[in-house]
Amino acid sequence: MGRLFESPWAITIIIIVVLLLFAAPKLPGMARSLGQSMRIIKSEVKEMKNDGKDEKPSAAPGTDAPMEGKIVNNPAQPDSNTGDGTGTGTGAQS
Repeated sequence: MGRLFESPWAITIIIIVVLLLFAAPKLPGMARSLGQSMRIIKSEVKEMKNDGKDEKPSAAPGTDAPMEGKIVNNPAQPDSNTGDGTGTGTGAQS
């Protein structure tokens, strides 16, 4: 009988049987909790990888996006130098 407990396989089987007998009702809850923890860790690692990156890519050249050195007229505001009386500019009119 003393040789039975010297084998690592026998000890492993006994531990598995004891766990199944006494912890069987708690196994689904433990597995669910482990799955939630793994999803949280996975999302946090993904966020850490994307932390330094821009979310929106920069505008491609040739689009309507304002660029440095380019004068862009806003069509919502009338030009103050037209002289039609609708402008609100500070320039002197003669």
